[in-house]
Amino acid sequence: MGSRSFILYPALALALTACNNAPPAGFPGYVEGEYVRVAAPLSGTLLQLAVERGTPVAKDAPLFTLESAQERAARAEAEARVRQAQAALANLEKARRPPEIAAARAQLAQAQASLRQSEADLQRTQKLVADKFLPPQKRDEAIAARDRDRARVAELAQQVQIANLPARSDEIAAANAEVKAAADALAQAQWRVEQKSQTAPAAGLVVDTLYRPGEWVAAGAPVVSLLPPANVKVRFYIPEAIIATVRVGDAVVVRCDGCGADIAASIRFIAPQAEFTPPVIYSRENRSKLVFLVEARPDTPNAALHPGLPVEVARAAR
Repeated sequence: MGSRSFILYPALALALTACNNAPPAGFPGYVEGEYVRVAAPLSGTLLQLAVERGTPVAKDAPLFTLESAQERAARAEAEARVRQAQAALANLEKARRPPEIAAARAQLAQAQASLRQSEADLQRTQKLVADKFLPPQKRDEAIAARDRDRARVAELAQQVQIANLPARSDEIAAANAEVKAAADALAQAQWRVEQKSQTAPAAGLVVDTLYRPGEWVAAGAPVVSLLPPANVKVRFYIPEAIIATVRVGDAVVVRCDGCGADIAASIRFIAPQAEFTPPVIYSRENRSKLVFLVEARPDTPNAALHPGLPVEVARAAR
């Protein structure tokens, strides 16, 4: 937000207090607007300007769009990375594919057959050794062959069991982290795309458009200036002698040429420090007087109050 002021000081009635102690009937001032300058946080060529100067816009109405080819490409890439990470996680959470499980079971069946053969060979060898047909070392060799086949069967049985299980928890946790990182990158890419199109943050009047389609707009440079009705305020000055009787929240009325009935307003700000009477309202009577800047806002927006309009502010009747 910013403010643009057109400071017009008509002849102040402050000099009236020089002759008597009665407070003045009214205080001269002017209308000021606090403008909302809408900008995009990213740079780019202005592709479309959806509003014109002097036209009212509703809240969330489109204002302008910058070119976004690069940002859209980055979003598409981020979407692909999310799908890739999700697929990798899903693969870890499942058991192996059926052909892999079948191959592991076939290897186990082969090892079990070898074990049965080695056990039968051991029994025959033990009988032949006992009958003195074979030396004792043949029995030892048969026992070693049987033990080897037993170990192989146990190993393949574990592999079949593992093939039916998902990946380890730490691998799944790492894959989940990859999915989250990819999703965060996608959210950033989506935000950048969305920032290339700006809408009105509040209903108001389009006061100015600062770029034309085809022009390059720097990051953060305002493109449209809006004036919401609630951002219109009145600034006036109160003499130092009576500032102590004024409080934030006090009711006042605003009068201007062509405004018709008095406009109800309330004081929202009182300057904490005094200043000398503004130069354009110097006179022999009031040039040395101190005044305080006071701001008031209308209780309801009024179309008659335009920035720069001279007004008179008076205390509301009690």
